[in-house]
Amino acid sequence: MTSGERREQLIGIGRTLFAARGVEGTTVEEIAARAGVSKPVVYEHFGGKEGLYAVVVDREFSTLLSAITGALSGRGSPRTLLERAITALLDYIEGSTDGFRILVRDSPVAPTGGGFASLISDVASQVEYLLVDAFAARGFPAQMASMYAQMLVGMVAVTGQWWLDSREPPKEQVVAHLVNLAWNGLTGLERSPRLASRPPGAQQPPG
Repeated sequence: MTSGERREQLIGIGRTLFAARGVEGTTVEEIAARAGVSKPVVYEHFGGKEGLYAVVVDREFSTLLSAITGALSGRGSPRTLLERAITALLDYIEGSTDGFRILVRDSPVAPTGGGFASLISDVASQVEYLLVDAFAARGFPAQMASMYAQMLVGMVAVTGQWWLDSREPPKEQVVAHLVNLAWNGLTGLERSPRLASRPPGAQQPPG
């Protein structure tokens, strides 16, 4: 086995163990044993289990972000792009379950700052530009687009975490319902929303 092949083998083994047990529950001894090598080999390639974990998280982060960014960069109406982006996330969960389990642990050790919270922020920045145009067309304040992008992406991400284990209803139905809530919610937005629980005449938060 070449050095590159050994490295990929260790990454694959680490990915499986980290998904099941997390970085704290995984040992270098176990990684080495599963690969049929001594512990120094793991240290030689990654400097330790934290280094291996960082590589695994960074790869998963890049794969998922690329899929969602690609879905948002294609042609189509904003609703169609939203549907594609949600589908890309659920496709990833379905096809890379171990990778998603690792990401939602939100590791702080990835070299590029990768982790679930960072992923949410990066995807939200991609969604924001769609909302800016939609807000402008309807006379809404453009500065609110960033906050709404975080809300939308957070809603989809949390639903994805729930669907990770349940896998019901089918993926297409989950996408359809997410788009239904997100899109129809957006179409009914008030320009200056107010809290219904505040008594008449009470000071409201700025809209």
